[in-house]
Amino acid sequence: MDSVRDSSGQNRPPENQDLPFLSILAGEILSQYGWYLLAGTIMVYLFIQHLRKRMSAGPSDPIFYSLHDSSKVARRQTSQEAAHRKMQEELNAKAAIIIEKQKQSTDKAGSSSSTAQKTKTGKKQLRSNDYSPLMGQGGGTCSWRPGRRGPSSGG
Repeated sequence: MDSVRDSSGQNRPPENQDLPFLSILAGEILSQYGWYLLAGTIMVYLFIQHLRKRMSAGPSDPIFYSLHDSSKVARRQTSQEAAHRKMQEELNAKAAIIIEKQKQSTDKAGSSSSTAQKTKTGKKQLRSNDYSPLMGQGGGTCSWRPGRRGPSSGG
């Protein structure tokens, strides 16, 4: 494959038949979408630069070290635990007071319950036992009945 002989008998270098087609295709794509490709390339470049700045600033940033300093983290955790214990103790004290009040109110209610039962038994009942709020006093000619199902029969 050193060279190719043409019809005149001279040697010429081999030629790739796909190159002219690819160059025409690339020219058409650039002419139609050139501005979009340029804008996209610039945006990708700026995004990569932004990521590089964030990655390089992370570990050397003093705020990063202050947040991850082990002694500060330990102090912060112990202070949080102390605050939680204090709040829990306050809640336990309030709960004990409420329980004590409930015990006192039940003791008072236990002594007054016998008198309350006596007054309740002496009352007259408002309705009879067979009363239904949906049906009324039970029976009678003026009771309401639901309408028929299906189409109306007026003709």
